[in-house]
Amino acid sequence: MNTSPPSANISPGPVWALMSPIGRIGREPYWLCFALVWVVIGMAIRIWWLSIPGIPNPEEVTPSAFAGSNPLFPLLFFVLQWFELAIVIKRLQDIGQNGFWALLIFLPGINILMVLVLGFMPSQPQSNRNGPLPNSYWRKS
Repeated sequence: MNTSPPSANISPGPVWALMSPIGRIGREPYWLCFALVWVVIGMAIRIWWLSIPGIPNPEEVTPSAFAGSNPLFPLLFFVLQWFELAIVIKRLQDIGQNGFWALLIFLPGINILMVLVLGFMPSQPQSNRNGPLPNSYWRKS
């Protein structure tokens, strides 16, 4: 019977922070990752807005016109949505909750509230089933 503790990765990189839903993420990297995602979204919307001939009223802009204006925008937003989902899952796991609750970020209104609440809740100081410390994850033997 093997009684040695499982090994852990306590120094994962930025690719893990944005792409993997496995592990725990603390408050500071959580906010930094969201800042990066929001800056990229803002830049994409700004580029799109400046590429439209004339200045449209915001009420006249439809999602289909936005998606049809550049075929890469829907792909970009799909990738960024995955980044947000992975970050929220890890943050939920860091505070000791089930990552399933991350699906609430797809509900309008609740998503903003959830992102804010998760950003201010403290991490669990002890290890849990998702990792030994914030910003870490258990490795399979």
